[in-house]
This record gives sequence, structure tokens and C-alpha cells, in this order.
Amino acid sequence: MEKYTVASQILIVQQNPKGELIGPDGKILIVPSGWSFLAAGDAGVTRKVTAKGEYWRVEYRKGRRTFSSGIWAPTSTIIQAKQEVQQVRATDQYRKKQNYAAERREKLQAAYETEFCSTVEDFLAFHPVHKNLEKKLAQAVTAHAIPVGSGTVARTQMIPVEERATRAVIAWMRHQTTAYDNLKIAHIKGERRAVRRMLAQQSVELLSTYREGKVIPAECPLQKALSKI
Repeated sequence: MEKYTVASQILIVQQNPKGELIGPDGKILIVPSGWSFLAAGDAGVTRKVTAKGEYWRVEYRKGRRTFSSGIWAPTSTIIQAKQEVQQVRATDQYRKKQNYAAERREKLQAAYETEFCSTVEDFLAFHPVHKNLEKKLAQAVTAHAIPVGSGTVARTQMIPVEERATRAVIAWMRHQTTAYDNLKIAHIKGERRAVRRMLAQQSVELLSTYREGKVIPAECPLQKALSKI
């Protein structure tokens, strides 16, 4: 495949298994002379570099989502950006701002954890004879779903918290009270979704026994899962 260099500009590129950069038109690109790679991870430096309007962003897909592994840009721009960011971060004002932001995030996280756990309990709505188990299950689901960066449905802002709580419970039960993680699901379009729907229905039926206050057998998968916590 022919390799070529394009004029300095903003580009979104991919990287093939050989480490070569692939342009929007599918051709292999040669990094311009005097450019370096800035790995993703420091948003402050990246913003300063991209603000110059001269870079190539390397993107890759994981599932349905697109991520950036970093950017290629003029070496001088990257060096200057790092120096400017370092100077700002060395000031007392910056450190105070960061400490304040961290404290605020912790407070918001704690408040959301309390709200989410309470919402899970509302969804479970177990009979009074099973209230202790309701609280234990709500805490287990919250501990799994709520951490920042967990990537679970609890972290999305796209749906109401009530729906987040419902989905989080069903997801937790799918992994903890069914054989889902060990199932061999055929690679047929829609098959995994069908299996998940079936297991979700089983979870709903299991929860209903606790809502109705029925006597729970010792071999109940939910009892077994919670006993391990």
C-alpha cells in the first residue's frame, strides 16, 4: 500500500496491527517530520496542543464506543504545552482549586451513593419479613454499580435514576444468581440479547417471591450470592 504525508492539519486517524497510521481515505500516512506522539491521559496538555489546530488524533473502537489513544503533533508544540501546564500546576492557587474540586467530587459521589442505594431499595420493595435482605442486596448492587469509572448503567445521566437502579439490580442478579457468565451463547445476531431477556425475567420472578413475603428455600440463588458477601 502506498504511503504518503499530508499537509499539517487536523485529522482523525486509526492505527493498523502493524502500528501504521491509516487516514480517513484508507491510505497509510507518514508522520510529518518534527512531530511526536502525545499519549492520552493528561487532558490539560492535550487541550493546549489541540488548541493550536495542528494535530492528528489516533482513535480506536471498543464495542460501540470510540476512544483516543493520543495525538500526533509538532514536538515543539507538545514541549511548550507541557511546560505551560507544569508552571500552572506548581502554583498554590492551582493546588487549592484541585483540593476543592476533589472534595466537591467526594461529596457529590457520597450523595449519589445514598440516593442510588435508596432508589434500589424502593425498586426491590421486599416484604417486611425480608427487609434485612433488601438492604443487603441494595448495598451490594450499589457497591458494584456506583464507583466512578465502573462503566455500569448507574454512571449514565441519559436515563432517570429509577431506571438506572432497576437495570443495575437486574445486571447484578444476571451475573450473581444465574449461570450467564458460564453460558456458551451461539454467535447469532440477537441471541445474547434474547438470553439476557430470559434471565431478566427469571430475576424478576425471583424478586417477586421476596416482595410477596414467601418462605425462601435454602437453595435460593439470591441467598447464596448474598451469603458470599
